[in-house]
Amino acid sequence: MAQQYPEWIWQNGSIKPWAEATTHVMSHALHYGSSVFEGIRSYATPDGAAIFRLTDHLNRLYQSAKIYDMALPYTADELAAACREVIKRNGLGAAYLRPVAWRGLGGFGLSAETPIDMAVAAWPMGPYLGAEALQNGIDACVSSWQRFAPNTIPAGAKAGGNYLSGQLIAREARRLGFGEGIALASTGLLSEGAGENLFLVFDGVLHTPPASASLLTGITRNTLMTLAREDGIEVVERDIPREYLYLAEEVLMCGTAAEITPIRSVDGKQVGTGKAGRVTLRLQELFFGLFDGRTHDKWGWLEQV
Repeated sequence: MAQQYPEWIWQNGSIKPWAEATTHVMSHALHYGSSVFEGIRSYATPDGAAIFRLTDHLNRLYQSAKIYDMALPYTADELAAACREVIKRNGLGAAYLRPVAWRGLGGFGLSAETPIDMAVAAWPMGPYLGAEALQNGIDACVSSWQRFAPNTIPAGAKAGGNYLSGQLIAREARRLGFGEGIALASTGLLSEGAGENLFLVFDGVLHTPPASASLLTGITRNTLMTLAREDGIEVVERDIPREYLYLAEEVLMCGTAAEITPIRSVDGKQVGTGKAGRVTLRLQELFFGLFDGRTHDKWGWLEQV
């Protein structure tokens, strides 16, 4: 089925029809990957549509831009207003939001000075890894592609060029018949999924690789760690060897798009019982409970549209 696009988008300070949001083919970002972006979800709640951790996402957008020496031409308040406006203008409740900033048309060299263009799009999106993934889990594989080594490309920035690595990992996994790929760091230890963070459960304790494992410290990752600790589930950040994927009681991926997705097998080896385990189910309950009122939002994460 062909992709259905929304009617309106925000670009460089104003709302315009989707088809009019264009950029020049010689824009710096198109050739060199010089963009930074965020993936954000809004959810339908009993109090109306709310954007999940909008402020935190926009803070990370500015942090990514700082790393790449990009001075964003709009304030965080202006971008937050743009996010709300595209949701309203497109008549959306639950939606996926994509604020993006990129080096536009200017000089042609790697270090050329260019204007910084920006856009915010919003569209309806269900479970990223498939309609059944949240309940039934997915089959994953360890990719033949590793994440970049430290002090090469900054994994702590959510930049367009970084996701060339994720494309290799995800496309290889799909080609081999898996739902998603898992990357190792340059050390050979676990890093993250193609576009998701990774958690393993041993004896009821939640384990996750550290920031030093060439991963993006995701906002959903932080959410789960916070919810788990609040619920009395111990959380450990540590280096994890690849073979522990085969030994874990539970493995799960998380991210704004993937939300909380159980992994039922890795490299053809069944994980635990082959379905979502007790800790995964509890984290799903706590996470999705934020949006229907079962989990009290004591952190102010829900920002009303």
